[in-house]
Amino acid sequence: MSEETPDSLIPYDAIVQEALRAVVGRVLGEIVAAGSQLPGAHHFYITFKTQAPGVDIPDHLRERFPDEMTIVLQNKFWDLDVRPDGFSVGLSFNQISSNLSIPYSAITQFVDPAVDFGLQFQAADAADIALPADAPGNEGAEPANASSIGESEDGSNVVTVDFGKKS
Repeated sequence: MSEETPDSLIPYDAIVQEALRAVVGRVLGEIVAAGSQLPGAHHFYITFKTQAPGVDIPDHLRERFPDEMTIVLQNKFWDLDVRPDGFSVGLSFNQISSNLSIPYSAITQFVDPAVDFGLQFQAADAADIALPADAPGNEGAEPANASSIGESEDGSNVVTVDFGKKS
């Protein structure tokens, strides 16, 4: 009998990714229910693929971030709208107001550094996954500490799910 794990006929990786992305929607939904006020020191770094289907961002942001972008929901955001398939939010970049619409399927990372919690997701093409660069300059936001994102050996609450694909 072979010691290799057989290929699954059930798409566990897709099911788990979808369930974890639903966490992002639920958290954002709770913020909307609370009047779009973040409780305590909570704030979120959300990294997403700018070229993913359904992403709607201004052209100047897509030019500046042609692959991946990290936004910060902290002090200055407005019109947060949470839908079953994604969310939209207003943010300011270099004093230019912008509305962004992001499907959950485009998100590659969700981090709440106030409580050392993070989720990492597989992108459509696993070869495209990369840690985010500095935050794009949303006013009132500090850049993410990329060295802590994705590390769980320090006791943080980062959840990374990576189902290896067999060749």
